[in-house]
Amino acid sequence: MRGATKRIFLEVVGWVLVVAGIAALVLPGPGLLMLFGGLAVLSQQYEWAERRLAPIERAAMRTAAEGVETWFRLVLSCLGALWLLGLGVLWIVSPPAPDWWPVSDSFWLLGGVGTGITLIVSSAIAFGLIVYSVRRFGRPGTRTPEAEAKVEG
Repeated sequence: MRGATKRIFLEVVGWVLVVAGIAALVLPGPGLLMLFGGLAVLSQQYEWAERRLAPIERAAMRTAAEGVETWFRLVLSCLGALWLLGLGVLWIVSPPAPDWWPVSDSFWLLGGVGTGITLIVSSAIAFGLIVYSVRRFGRPGTRTPEAEAKVEG
């Protein structure tokens, strides 16, 4: 009984992460990270998930390395994370709709506090990934052959 419960739990967690990861590829959030996490969980039970894990890991590592490859990209990545943080705060504060808003006020800042919290969490994850990328691949302009091997790796 315990094994079946664990298997069902892992299945649900894996699929939720995969679906959320796919959604976060186009919405604010760490899409590749969630997709990778979901496939990692599912790979414990399914061979097809294990086969798809390596290409996603390579894409995530390549994206992480490219995000800190130059100072411009590093600054842009940090500004993007700050933008998410600012949007999250805006959603939590939830000011009234401005005069220029063209549709009903009920469509202003849909999702409320929940969306704000999600944006702030996404910002924290983004900052964590930026720090991880700089530590793993080096500061911009200092990429060594060893760091390049980590990207391909």
